[in-house]
Amino acid sequence: MTKPSLPELLHAAVTAVGGVERPGQVTMAEAVAEAIDDDSHLLVQAGTGTGKSLGYLVPALAHGERVVVATATLALQRQLVERDLPRTVEALHPLLRRRPEFAMLKGRSNYLCLHRLHEGMPQDDDEGLFDQFEAAAPTSKLGKDLLRMRDWADETETGDRDDLTPGVSDRAWNQLSVSSRECLGASKCAYGAECFAEMARERAKLADVVVTNHALLAIDAIEGAPVLPQHEVLIVDEAHELVSRVTGVATGELTPGQVNRAVRRAAKLVNEKAADALQTAAESFEKLMELALPGRLEEIPEDLGYALMALRDAARTVITAIGATRDKSVQDENAVRKQALAAVENVHAVAERISNGSEYDVVWYERHDRFGASLRVAPLSVSGLLREKLFSERSVVLTSATLKLGGDFNGVGASLGLAPEGSGGEDVPQWKGLDVGSPFDYPKQGILYVARHLATPGREGSRGDMMDELAELVEAAGGRTLGLFSSMRAAQAAAEELRGRLDKPILLQGEETLGELIKTFAGDAETCLFGTLSLWQGVDVPGPGCQLVVMDRIPFPRPDDPLMSARQKAVEEAGGNGFMAVAATHAALLMAQGAGRLVRATGDRGVVAVLDPRLANARYGSYLRASLPDFWYTTDRNQVRRSLAAIDAAAKQEGK
Repeated sequence: MTKPSLPELLHAAVTAVGGVERPGQVTMAEAVAEAIDDDSHLLVQAGTGTGKSLGYLVPALAHGERVVVATATLALQRQLVERDLPRTVEALHPLLRRRPEFAMLKGRSNYLCLHRLHEGMPQDDDEGLFDQFEAAAPTSKLGKDLLRMRDWADETETGDRDDLTPGVSDRAWNQLSVSSRECLGASKCAYGAECFAEMARERAKLADVVVTNHALLAIDAIEGAPVLPQHEVLIVDEAHELVSRVTGVATGELTPGQVNRAVRRAAKLVNEKAADALQTAAESFEKLMELALPGRLEEIPEDLGYALMALRDAARTVITAIGATRDKSVQDENAVRKQALAAVENVHAVAERISNGSEYDVVWYERHDRFGASLRVAPLSVSGLLREKLFSERSVVLTSATLKLGGDFNGVGASLGLAPEGSGGEDVPQWKGLDVGSPFDYPKQGILYVARHLATPGREGSRGDMMDELAELVEAAGGRTLGLFSSMRAAQAAAEELRGRLDKPILLQGEETLGELIKTFAGDAETCLFGTLSLWQGVDVPGPGCQLVVMDRIPFPRPDDPLMSARQKAVEEAGGNGFMAVAATHAALLMAQGAGRLVRATGDRGVVAVLDPRLANARYGSYLRASLPDFWYTTDRNQVRRSLAAIDAAAKQEGK
């Protein structure tokens, strides 16, 4: 029997999921197959509606080697495992004459811990174990969540938090789950043989396709201890998110609360001298943090340096002592010791990292209204780490609807540690960029309107002219508006203002769960939804429910963002353009994502309105516009009002 061709396989898979074959999808599948065969790397931009999941799954399954697919969002993970993979495997089985296996793998804390469920959790006060079910009032929200989780533990096959519906609070979940550092290890745990996290790992070892998330991929790369099974091909979907997710995993934090918890957990397990030294160091650190002002620390102040060294040394002594002490009054000593060790090791690691003062790290203070001050440390760049850990061992395909910024892939490529496309060299990973376009006719389906006549937005303060413009646009559109704001304060101010001016329901992020807000927004054409960052990327409302997407201003990083400003400065010191490499790239990516909310299906029509004249007037405006879908472009406010009114009238005529 001859080997089936890629177009045959793709056709079978697309038919099975009830989709339509797109030219861009075929081009993408062929490029992915080529990259896998050549052991090379590919960055592929595939617009909304291309069907990119099948564009990479089909050639990956046809290749036959183990593939890891890493995504940024739980929604896409679920779609792959519950819909795309089962149907694709079923469709390809007769042609491939084998049935590829697939599995989902997440970090340990995403799975219910049976030890915590049956034995209780260590308690900070006396460091015995306590029964959460007895401690929480059964009528309280926490008590009800815990009881429901206990019942669910008997029926779930996966123990995966995302399979528990409705979900539970973080507080409840944290009582019945453990981090990898707190885990006793399968061989030392009475429940190791039934452990959900261990079973997920075993399934992943046997699978041909392992679906995971960016965070676990980062942990696998950074920590050196392999979490993912050996694989020949890595596919990173939603790849525009990868750098920020890896940065998040590589960021360390110290807070007085966290240090005091470590002290309490360790106190009963070590001699008095070691416990007192850690307690004293914790008190000195807490006093300093009370005076901490937000901002970057280009040099570690002397008093903070001493406090961190004292913490580091005391934590090291405790770590050594915990291994040797046995306190007969402590029940289930292994679990208590492991949790204490995890807490103290984290304090030690972060204190040591900041004390060592690497030029490749950025250190800053942050202040939070509810949680007080924290000391944070993050890598200046993760590009070197990604180049070394991601691209050296296997073929990597990175895909997203937004990878091409300002007309090419080099900006995103640089953030991933890749030299400009086509650069030669022995130690330089070779890669190719490919834009397979979109099935949508952007110039006919959408308008990009820039309100050129408005005043340039200042750092703070009211924008009366912007509010007037926003109200007029929403009125002309008949509601149907997704408002994307650069800060929560701006979103709240706009919601408040427009609720007073217009007879349209205005939903505001934070007033209800995101899922509920999006459902209400999609269900009623007159409704508007205003919010900030997660809405720029997380809303998928095809049809007439979303015909106007408004951005209040270009979403540059805040000038006082310690990490972004440090990265910008580093590029400038190396002779580059820091503003374009960091701030403009960040803004372009967010704007491309935000503008992508407008056209989600072939029948969609509408306007993306940017209420920031800099997009039309500033030198970098053309770079940002080149990063957006190819909408028809105008700065004529009357033209836009007429267009919005016509789109609204057409939708009403169709009864939508």
